[in-house]
Amino acid sequence: MSPPVLKHTHRFGQIAAAALAALAIFSIGSTAALGEELKPAAPEFPTSYGKMQFPDQFPDGTSITLTQWSHFVPRYDEWFDQYAQKWGEAHNVNVTVNHISIGDVPSTLAASIGAGQGPTLFEMNAAPAAFIEGLKPLGDVNAAAKAAFGERAQTCRHSSYLPAKDIWYGFCHGWVPDPGVYRTDLWQEAGYPDGPVSYKDLLEGGAKIFEETGIPVAVGMSPELDSEFYTRALIWSFGGSVQDENGNVVFDSPETLAAVEYQKKLFENAMTPEVFAWNPASNNQTYIAGTASYIQNSISFFRSAQEIGSPVTENTGFRPGLEGPGGEARMPSHVWFIYVMPDYVTDKDKIAAAKKFALDLENNYSSASYYAKFYNFPAFRSQVPQLFKEGGWLDNDPWGSEPADKLAILGTAPKWTVWLGYPGYANPAVGEVYQTHVLSTMMANVARGEASPEEAVDNAAAQIRKIFEKWRERGFVGGGE
Repeated sequence: MSPPVLKHTHRFGQIAAAALAALAIFSIGSTAALGEELKPAAPEFPTSYGKMQFPDQFPDGTSITLTQWSHFVPRYDEWFDQYAQKWGEAHNVNVTVNHISIGDVPSTLAASIGAGQGPTLFEMNAAPAAFIEGLKPLGDVNAAAKAAFGERAQTCRHSSYLPAKDIWYGFCHGWVPDPGVYRTDLWQEAGYPDGPVSYKDLLEGGAKIFEETGIPVAVGMSPELDSEFYTRALIWSFGGSVQDENGNVVFDSPETLAAVEYQKKLFENAMTPEVFAWNPASNNQTYIAGTASYIQNSISFFRSAQEIGSPVTENTGFRPGLEGPGGEARMPSHVWFIYVMPDYVTDKDKIAAAKKFALDLENNYSSASYYAKFYNFPAFRSQVPQLFKEGGWLDNDPWGSEPADKLAILGTAPKWTVWLGYPGYANPAVGEVYQTHVLSTMMANVARGEASPEEAVDNAAAQIRKIFEKWRERGFVGGGE
């Protein structure tokens, strides 16, 4: 049997051997204090999922290479690398795992497709529909997953299937909630014991806190991931969107204009100019430093704060999506975990091994979610019942939250979480609007006084229509499932 190979090329790669040995991947290890019903399930590697059949052992010499983004919770990468090694040993497959910066994944995939060679699987952090012409369809994997695990989260379905081409271009194994985060002490003193519930609360309460303490609302308006998602959450909750469910551009609406006007008021009354130059880590760092009253982010910052013993964790509260004027509350997934297989992968054993690896990972997602410290939510709710059940992990955080139910609100995330392209599917046009930062640039221009809200919305709508027309001509936009 050939030994598997693992490469650690991410920022957490220099892990002491003793620490790795302490990770009890196939035993409960650090979960020993949990009740039996809450322990991550023991790993299982079935030989069939739905209509897909796999061998117990792959032929000698079979190998797969995975390139995926360095996880924001280091414990997950430690667990994953050990899991991949054990999976390879169990299946006679050489497994190589390369972790790279999340911002480098799209360009690395593009370069590999262009060169016609590279990794077997890429893990993308957002819908990679624009690469569809260089990817193998994964309809069989998605059908097998549905047969084995049941219905998937809508945010995962809409981020890996393209109705216009009737193709599953990826397999989404997980997603990440993007809640609102607030300083409980500051908002309590401002008269909001449960934090802001609506964008009206965020403006009025945030302005009061800023006036009295100098601590601002910290939501970005720069060309980066968190700013883009905050902008979309605001527009969706005000009733606007980039497209409708059929792929028609509907951006220049009264609802979108109202959201832009709101953001100008929020900036003028409760924010500081630093947000124009932020990167994806900036709001995390600002909040952990105690100099933000509210941010919108996943819980990775909170786990980091716990690790370093930051006192801010004591006064951290989480909110679902804030309500807009009509009572709607919509937040995007923060990121997704989407495996894609480039078309240059042609070896049948390599293809089969990679598909089995993806399905086996979903089958063992209770461990994936646990070791991600619940940053990872499963694409298939059935695979991690401990996460959502009453008295489960979110109600009684085994990773040390105080109070233990601090993360309980995340259990409602499927109700208020949507996806890039909502209410339609993610598609290459939606992806280009996101990657070129049309929306965050629009917000910044208005906040800085470089354009009126009306001018900015009109200009952004014109850019969006041009992008959509290009992709529509190629047949990538329009239609429904």
